[in-house]
Order: sequence, then structure tokens, then C-alpha cells
Amino acid sequence: MNDATLERFHYDNKIVKYFGAATIIWGVVGMLVGVIAATQLFWPEANLGNPYTTFGRIRPLHTNAVIFAFVGNAIFAGIYYSMPRLLKTPMWNKGLSWFHFWGWQLIILSAAITLPLGLTTSKEYAELEWPIDIAIALVWVAFGANMIGTLIKRRERHMYVAIWFYLASFVTVAVLHIFNSLELPVTFWKSYSAYAGVQDALVQWWYGHNAVAFFLTTPFLGLMYYFLPKAANRPVYSYKLSIVHFWSLIFIYMWAGPHHLLYTALPEWAQVLGTIFSVMLIAPSWGGMVNGLLTLRGAWDKVRQDPVLKFMVVAVTAYGMSTFEGPMLSLKNVNAIAHYTDWIVAHVHIGGLGWNGFLTFGVLYWMWPRLFKTNIYSTKLANTHFWIGTLGIIFYALPMYVAALTQFLMLKEFNDAGRLAYPNFLETVIQIVPMYMLRALGGLLYLAGAIIMIYNMWMTAKQGTFQETEEDQAPALAKAYNPAGEFWHRAWERKPVFFTILATIAIAIGGVVEIIPTILVKSNVPTISSVKPYTPLELEGRDLYIANGCVGCHSQMIRPFRSETERYGEYSKAGEFVYDRPFLWGSKRTGPDLHRVGKKYPDSWHYHHMVDPRSMSPGSLMPPYPWMTTNELDNSDLPAKIRTLQQLGVPYPEGFDEQAIAEYDKQAAQIVANLKEAGVEVASNTEIVALIAYLQRLGTDIKQPTASNP
Repeated sequence: MNDATLERFHYDNKIVKYFGAATIIWGVVGMLVGVIAATQLFWPEANLGNPYTTFGRIRPLHTNAVIFAFVGNAIFAGIYYSMPRLLKTPMWNKGLSWFHFWGWQLIILSAAITLPLGLTTSKEYAELEWPIDIAIALVWVAFGANMIGTLIKRRERHMYVAIWFYLASFVTVAVLHIFNSLELPVTFWKSYSAYAGVQDALVQWWYGHNAVAFFLTTPFLGLMYYFLPKAANRPVYSYKLSIVHFWSLIFIYMWAGPHHLLYTALPEWAQVLGTIFSVMLIAPSWGGMVNGLLTLRGAWDKVRQDPVLKFMVVAVTAYGMSTFEGPMLSLKNVNAIAHYTDWIVAHVHIGGLGWNGFLTFGVLYWMWPRLFKTNIYSTKLANTHFWIGTLGIIFYALPMYVAALTQFLMLKEFNDAGRLAYPNFLETVIQIVPMYMLRALGGLLYLAGAIIMIYNMWMTAKQGTFQETEEDQAPALAKAYNPAGEFWHRAWERKPVFFTILATIAIAIGGVVEIIPTILVKSNVPTISSVKPYTPLELEGRDLYIANGCVGCHSQMIRPFRSETERYGEYSKAGEFVYDRPFLWGSKRTGPDLHRVGKKYPDSWHYHHMVDPRSMSPGSLMPPYPWMTTNELDNSDLPAKIRTLQQLGVPYPEGFDEQAIAEYDKQAAQIVANLKEAGVEVASNTEIVALIAYLQRLGTDIKQPTASNP
């Protein structure tokens, strides 16, 4: 081709460097918080005796840091590096790129401040309050606009497979975030979900499952399709397999969310749909794994020496393991064993540490030296990182599987008299404490590997020279192009707007079919006349329960198993949750289920249990909350809370907001009197009083069957 027809342009490496550095820094922070949280589960003193560093508050800090800060910045670094090179054009708008970078870091910083303060919605992977939700939407739209603008001004006619995944990720995350975050503000840092109970649970796990799919999976598949062939110097194994992989994956994934809610109060038809589509997910998921591994054909000899390929091979393998295990966990007989146990924790971390973590490390080790025009400082250190990280994954995951099976077998065991062999949930927790210790060791090893990488990256940058812009050239894209006999998908690949619309339709169908009937068809959530809205004091207690992250350790969903109804009481009904905004069914039991704890113990028991859990439950791993006995509860926004809930359809009487404080004081005085009878002196406006009121309400709305009243 004649040089005169070529156009010269420059790639912006500076934005890639900044996102890459943010990935490394936030990754270590998130992993460190994770190690602290893991330590708290066998050594309660590690909660440090204050409300801001308790497990319930730093667990969501850990998940947000590793998902949105570590993995999120890695996605953006990879996209800002690969997309311009695939499209032969710089990113459309440099200003949007930097707005995206600084906006995202501020969002992460705001999460790091608000979550330890207890400002949370409690929704899994969506804990941040409404002002931050709006900021996320704005920054995400800026990111998407920059991508689409870059596509429109590209010099490469067809979109490569990596870009398909980038586009689908942008569209789907936007849809998920907006619909799951619909809430009505009470104050600047408090809101109530637009959905309640069963409907909130379905929408949350439609979001939660697909946040894993379209934030932790599809963008990383895009990175795999770009960086793995680059690192191996081999073309992608199969173009047609990538087509089947892409379209089937984004369509099927959106139906699978209900498998997180098997055996709960969710309508049976939704559970069945979730299971069917979850099992179907094996095919497209393994299609992607096979396409990745077979791309290495003829290059396996390089894997022995090249740490980049080592990380990528283990990452793709971990992806295959996780996407086999996920569908298996959606089968009801397997889910009955695994749900609410550490099996789910192991499953998540095989994907998080293996797939996301190792692919991120591989991409950084490949990309960083190229940004600085040098070689990696130490291949030996990179290989050391690989082996320490691999050991970390093994020491993390295997003890969790052992813990899960041990706990399941103990919880299900009945003695010869037909009674529970281990009626006290705590007996099962004490048995698996050694597994929690090994899990923390695994996390520490993984963190140590990441610290080695920081040193290696720093020295690599120090020995090289950073190239802020990188020149390239390509011919301008000809306007007229419509070849005869063109493969149908190739035609779609040169129409980015059309392609994006098709992807949007594909991802929307599953959510529409599952969510709309659950909300509109009243028979999906049968009402129970005896279920009443929370009293003002109970409402404040519930908000305290949410703020302290109690849902991270305690479920409020008794499944229809004999072992659970014998231990906790009557199984949970859909109609009991109609006023729960948000739902608090939980996803892991480190402590017992609390849905029927109301009136089970006197008020004084709850008081002493919160001040010193081990005084009531010897061997408990729960941290103490003595400050709740002296912290005054500010209920000045209580009337606003009542008005907000009325707007959302909660049937408080007209004018009840004006009576709320008086009702609050009346119920608080009764609890204070009960405590005084038991020898406990406490002020009526303290946090402990409101929390006790909420706990004593749980599960008391329906009459539980007895031997004489089945």
C-alpha cells in the first residue's frame, strides 16, 4: 500500500498506565481487607473493638474493593490499551477518558469511607447509597460514550471478538445497575428500595448474578481474546466458536439469577427457570474456555518459561472450573448441600482469585513492560508470584470445601431418637474454625504474591522509559462497502450500533420474562393478613441491623427442610416479607438463621449477647457490640422514613409520620422496663433498644404450628 494513503495517529498510553497503577494499588488494599476479614472469623479480637472495623462492615468493603477497584480498573486498563489498537484509532475523547478515571477513583474512595460508617443498602455488590449510585451511572455512561465514539471513528472495518464482549458488558451493566438501584431517598445517605421482599430478592439476584457475569466474566473474556493470542503469538482457535460462545452466553446468563434463591419463598416457576438456564450455561462457558486453551496449540512449550502464559492458562482453567461448578450448584440436590455454607465462598474465590486475579496479573505482566519499552524486571520474581498465588488459591479453596461438607453433614444429622444431633448451630461453627485459619493463610499467600508483583512492576518502570503516546498508521475507512456473499456475522461486525441493539435485546429478554410477572402477578406473592408494617422502633432497629452488616453472617430465610424447621421453626413464607425493603435473606450463615428468633429469648438475653456474645453462646465467633448500649440513636429522620415508605405503598395510617416519635418512645419504654426487671439499666434512646425491638419482631407475624395445632 502506498504510504500516501496512510493516516498517522497516536495511542494514549498515559491513561492505561494510570488505570494499571490503580489496579495494583487498590488490589493490594482490597486483598489486605479480605485477609483481615478472614482473620476475624476465627479471632473475634481482630474486629478491633469499634463499629467501623467489624466484620459486618468491612466484608462489603472487601468485596467492593476487589470487584470494582481491583477488577474494575484492570478492565479499563485492558480496554483502553486493546480497543484503540484493534480499531486503529485513539480513544474518541481524551477528556472523557480522564473523567472516567478520576470519577471511578472517587467512587471507590467514597465506598471506602461510607461502608465502614454503616451507610449501606445491604444489597450484595450494590451496597452503595443513592448519591454514589448516580455517580456510578454518570461515569459508566461516559465510559460507554467514549467506546461508541471510538467505534464510529474507527479505521478497522470489522469489530474483533474482544470488542463484542466490551460492548455487551457496557450495555448490560448499565441496565443492571439502573434497575437494581431504583430507590426512594429519605435523606442524602439513606434510601429505601423500590422493591420489597420476594420481588426485591429476585431483582437483586438478577443483578447480583449478572454483575458477576457482565463485570467479572464478559469483559475478562474480551481481555482473554486480545491478550492471550498476543502473549502466545497465535491466532484465536475458532472464529465461529467465538460467535456461538458470545451470543449464547449473553442470552442465557440473564435467566440464571434465580438459582441463588432455590428452596426460598421465590415462586417455584422462577426457581425452575433459573435452574434450567444455569445448567445450559455450561455449553457457552466451556466454549470460551476451550477457545482460549486451544489458542495455545503449538505454544505450550512457551508456558514452561513464560510467567504471563502461566497466569493466563491457570486463569482460563479456573474459569472453566467455576463455570462447571456454578451450573452444578444450581441443581436443587447440590444446592441443598452448598447454599448458606462455605462452599459458595470457595466457588466465588476460585473465580475471583483464579480467573479475575490471575488474568489481571498476566495482562499486567504483558502490558507493563511494553508501556515502558523494556523487559520485565525479573522473570524469576514473576514466576515466584505465580507459584505463591497458586498455593494461596489452593489453601483458600480446599479448606472451604471441607468446612462446607463438615457443616452440612452436622446440620443434617439426626440421632436415634429422631432429634437433631447438633441442635445448636454454633457446634458446627466451632468444628470448622481450623479451616477458617487455613483460609486466612491462603489469602495471606495470595496477598504476598501481589506485593511481589508491585515490586516487580516498580522496578520494571524504573529501568524503562515511559512512552506516553505511541504512533501508528492505517488507511482511512472507505465509506462504500457491501461485498456479495459476505458471512452474516461479518456484516453485523461492521455495524456497531446495530450490533449493540441486538446485544441489548438478547440480554433484556431473560429479565423481562422473570421479573415483570413476579411484580405484576399478585399470586406470585400471596399476602398474609396478620403481617403488619414495622413499628417506628422496629424500623430503626432494622436499619441498625442493616448498617452493621448483620446480613453478612445471618440469614432470614428458613427453607422447607426438616433439619431447618426443627432447628429454627416454621419455614418462611413469601407473604411475610412484603414490607422488607430491602430483603435480608442473606447468602451465608456464619451464625444461625434469625427469621424466627422473635420472642425466643427475653430482651435481657439479646442485651447480653450484643455486649458479650460468648457470655450467652460460649465459643461464639461474633464480635461484641458494647457501644450499642451507650450510643444514642438519632431518630430525627423517622417521620421522613415513614413518609417515604408510605410513598412506596406501605400502609401506615395517614398522619402516622407525626405520631412516629411518640410510638417509638412508647415501645422503647416497655423494652427498657423489661431490661430493668432483669437487672439491666439502659436509656430508651440507645441503639440496643431499637435493635432488640427488631429482633423480637422477627418471625412473629404468623402463628407457628405446634403439636396440638399443626
